[in-house]
Amino acid sequence: MADRRDFLKASLLGASAMAWAGQAMAGQTMASTSAKTKQAGGAMKPRVISTWDFGIAANQAAWAVLSKNGHALDAVETGVQVPEADLKNHSVGRAGYPDRDGRVTLDASIMDADGNCGAVAALEHIAHPIQVARRVMERTPHVLLVGDGALQFAQEQGFKKEELLTPESEQAWHEWLKTAHYQPSANSEILDYGRRDQGKGSLPGGKDNHDTIGMLAIDAQGRLAGACTTSGMAWKLHGRVGDSPIIGAGLYVDGDVGAATSTGVGEEVIRNAGSFLVVELMRQGRSPQEACREAVMRIVKRRPHASKDLQVGFLAMNREGEIGAWAIQPGFSYAVCDAAKQDGLVPARSVY
Repeated sequence: MADRRDFLKASLLGASAMAWAGQAMAGQTMASTSAKTKQAGGAMKPRVISTWDFGIAANQAAWAVLSKNGHALDAVETGVQVPEADLKNHSVGRAGYPDRDGRVTLDASIMDADGNCGAVAALEHIAHPIQVARRVMERTPHVLLVGDGALQFAQEQGFKKEELLTPESEQAWHEWLKTAHYQPSANSEILDYGRRDQGKGSLPGGKDNHDTIGMLAIDAQGRLAGACTTSGMAWKLHGRVGDSPIIGAGLYVDGDVGAATSTGVGEEVIRNAGSFLVVELMRQGRSPQEACREAVMRIVKRRPHASKDLQVGFLAMNREGEIGAWAIQPGFSYAVCDAAKQDGLVPARSVY
């Protein structure tokens, strides 16, 4: 009897072992097939996207890092410095229009796939706030430094203090003071001072301006990162901070899911924790496009009358490198750069 029990036990164990081995082999085969499918579909290949047409030049600078197997974090930091340094860009960086007191204050944030992040807000006299934001991330136990404290930290880190108010920006400020009219205008964080043209804030010299640059990248190793930088709303109250330096509002990255950034009137994005919301929707299974649309619709549903006169747009990328965007108003566009194309500009879909 004992021999029979031993035989049956041995037979059952052997069958279980064979079944487990079969399942393990099947799992390995499925995983291998999935990996091959991803590779064949172009997933995990380097790609960088950013908001607005000035994102084209920014993407090309980021691509110089990504195309050499560089880290996505280095790519986004490098890329957004292009509009920060552009003296023709009056909504990002050193040539940004000032607040109503004539002071140029800058906001920026940066985040990697592991949740490491840093930001600065209301920073004066430093041309590249994104660099300071990364120092906050890597050299302090904090996430956000503001105002005089951010400037003090930047100088301690060796950044040069300089005057950021350019003659052109100062002239525009004096022009605005004649009426001091303060009203957001779609597709621009420049606030109208009585010279509007087809829904955009018309600026001195007939130039229209956009706002924040938000940039998202995935590198050859599948690592995600994002950066966001702006001079914020022109003629704002001194001390006003928008969504760009707020982690979860203007920028959010989760290496297991994807990344998102925003553009437009920051107050509306902050109220809805916009970029965090987009990433969470992707976590629930939405595509980047679907997630951006749902986040936009949440703003519209909560403030249906206000939303008809303002712009908010979201841009997202999931961990497979798939992208999507959506905005309240038409006019928002984003730039895409990868091995196939370095200067692509895509109009985002919109509610209205």
